[in-house]
Amino acid sequence: MTACPDALAEVADRFAGGTGPIAVDAERASGFRYSQRAYLVQLRRAGAGTALVDPIPLRGALAPLAAALDGPEWVLHAASQDLPCLAEIDLLPASLFDTELAGRLAGLPRVGLGPMVENLLGLSLEKGHGAADWSRRPLPEDWLVYAALDVEVLIELRDVLAGLLEEQGKTEWARQEFEAVRTAPPPGPRAEPWRRTSGIHKVRRPRPLAAARELWHARDSLAAERDIAPGRVLPDAAIVDAAVRNPESPQALAELPVFRGRSQRRLARYWFDALRRAAELPESELPRGSAPSDGPPPVSRWADRDPDAAARLTAARAALAAVSEEHGVPVENLLQPDLLRRLCWAPPAGGDLRGALAAGGARAWQVDLLAPLLEPVLVTG
Repeated sequence: MTACPDALAEVADRFAGGTGPIAVDAERASGFRYSQRAYLVQLRRAGAGTALVDPIPLRGALAPLAAALDGPEWVLHAASQDLPCLAEIDLLPASLFDTELAGRLAGLPRVGLGPMVENLLGLSLEKGHGAADWSRRPLPEDWLVYAALDVEVLIELRDVLAGLLEEQGKTEWARQEFEAVRTAPPPGPRAEPWRRTSGIHKVRRPRPLAAARELWHARDSLAAERDIAPGRVLPDAAIVDAAVRNPESPQALAELPVFRGRSQRRLARYWFDALRRAAELPESELPRGSAPSDGPPPVSRWADRDPDAAARLTAARAALAAVSEEHGVPVENLLQPDLLRRLCWAPPAGGDLRGALAAGGARAWQVDLLAPLLEPVLVTG
């Protein structure tokens, strides 16, 4: 594994002198660490072989590798998962081929890397370490072998998928989709992320919801400080339990399941302070029962609130299902479901459906394919 500048320079020279696309993968420590940084970068290119790069000791010194990788097409599987952590270390593709997305567009029934490699190449990939703690050092040898295999056949898989897309007349569709993934901006901060706490539906009243919110933020601060996955600092179930039970003292909190453990007992005062902050909030600062939204209401309420919108959604979904069947592309890859719901709830003013689709993020191929079918449903008059 490459972990020093001299070795990195040698890897950069090899990959600069290689030919064709570059297979790229990255391993994070999701579920173990708070950050989503890359703890291992795997590379493969014809004429350069395979390289495993440890970006942690090389942080800030990866410029030679970034220069060597700049220009050729990168091949990744589920690229949107890895591009953010690669961008964090200044590794950015000039062009992209996403094998998972290609499999979806080609209509393959299973688009995981293992199933596609098995079905299209007749090979089996080693399993077992995908959810491992890649922040661990030193990394075990069998983990490194597993990581290397992830890029070993990516280029061959890319070529087979490119052939399928060409046969189906979807090469341009794929090019536009890959470019959208490559140039996608970082996601903005999620509104009220604490509402994603598992089991939060059990907390119904504003004051207990405030308790869950304060515990969530207290946990998030501690997790970020220690770079530990939040669920390992305090499970979601413990947040919900404490919010519902509302213990009256640190001692009472420490009697609850999870909180009675040794590590949590040491933090009893910290967690109880979060509960106390919630208890002292004025009514005006308590959270609402449901999350704020700038979109349409839940679809289950459409029939009562706007029957015409419900009818538009039913007709639009039927049209997309027919296109999906005809072209072998999943409905969610034809058009983002949220965009479809927004357009059905509030059709574009002036009847400019093409403009509304493009403004909502639809690619040109989606606009050309879907606008003629959706116009009779969404454009009136």
